[in-house]
Amino acid sequence: MVKIAKGKRPVYFEDPQTNKLLSIIMALTGEISVLRERLDTIERLLEEKNILSSPEIESYQPDENISQKREKWREEYLERILWVLKEEVEALNQKSSNQKSSS
Repeated sequence: MVKIAKGKRPVYFEDPQTNKLLSIIMALTGEISVLRERLDTIERLLEEKNILSSPEIESYQPDENISQKREKWREEYLERILWVLKEEVEALNQKSSNQKSSS
């Protein structure tokens, strides 16, 4: 399920584009931070239990099915990260459609 923030976005800079970029960067930073901690935990547990070593993890090659699943996840992830820009494009398209129908 995709989470969508409710309410107004905080404003930190006068330029709205800079605020949008900051929102994207902060969303990415939060995602990466959580992911990094979880991945570190998993890798440490795997090594402690002698299940997998770091070299085995580094040399892993996914099959086609796994590659396709990863690509789907990546597309959904980018959509979540870039929602700010998508929202703006949709608003501009709506405005353009309204102007054309008014003419």
